[in-house]
Amino acid sequence: MNVGITFNLKQPLDPSLPDDAQEEFDSPHTIEAIATALRGMGHAVTLLGDGREFLQRVLAAPPDFVFNFAEGTGISRSREARVPAVLEMLGIPYTGSDPLTMALTLDKDLAKIVVAAAGVRVPGGYALAPHEALDDVPAGRLIFPLVAKPAWEGSSKGIRSKSLVEMPGELADVVAELRRDHKQTILLEEYIGGDEITVGLYGNEDPTVLGIMRVVPKQADDYFIYSLEVKRDYKNQVDYETPARLAAEVLTAIEASAKTAFRALGCRDIARIDFRVQGGVPYFLEVNPLPGLNPADSDLVYLARGVGWTYEQLIGVIVETALRRVG
Repeated sequence: MNVGITFNLKQPLDPSLPDDAQEEFDSPHTIEAIATALRGMGHAVTLLGDGREFLQRVLAAPPDFVFNFAEGTGISRSREARVPAVLEMLGIPYTGSDPLTMALTLDKDLAKIVVAAAGVRVPGGYALAPHEALDDVPAGRLIFPLVAKPAWEGSSKGIRSKSLVEMPGELADVVAELRRDHKQTILLEEYIGGDEITVGLYGNEDPTVLGIMRVVPKQADDYFIYSLEVKRDYKNQVDYETPARLAAEVLTAIEASAKTAFRALGCRDIARIDFRVQGGVPYFLEVNPLPGLNPADSDLVYLARGVGWTYEQLIGVIVETALRRVG
């Protein structure tokens, strides 16, 4: 089978952009690792890229199937939906979630609304639109300490150590800096203390939990957030505990919440879902239906290795799950 791969490669950074502008994008090493795994399954591989290049290639020589890994460019909250939408229009099957889910899950506030409606606990907070001033926020909607972050980003873009705001007087400067670098809605989210958890799932109507990983800071901190600074220095900052060493009833609650969120948001084939667990209760933070697949340091890859899977097994399960779905 001829399998095309869609992706976004990191380019030389425009100095006018924030230093995390391409945080979601990948290196040639990651794309080649995926391609090698696909070839090892017996498939021919075509590199499609994204944007205009992708459109030209997919129209000129449509592949049989697409391994979708394209995050999309710009700040549109529907950017991850573009490639799936084109593939559906052309009748080309692909891995991963459909355009609606891709757009919904990139908007962290909308995703929380849907997941909360399905019965999963979520942090309180407020989505501050670009035209709104902090003084416009209704009384009682901001719960301190809180985390201020862009509402339509992934890969911890815009989530820095300064995003944790303990006092109301500190918030205006943080929001102003976020608005300068990320021109979109800013989510002001109640900080949930407790364990930082990420869950890998694969499947469709009845998803399977691949594993549960706990992100444990190496140094005790009253207010730990899994910020971009931590991710970039993860070897010195955190330990990845897989399987997570938590009480059996807490693990059961996390699995149930993860499966509920996966189904409520319409995820397909693969996803990684982040929670904070406070007092044994999982609080949904966000879901990534295009989880990173860097073979060296992506959370999902660490999680898979922690439960005994090879990188090739992980890529294979994504493809096989999608192929079973499309028949």
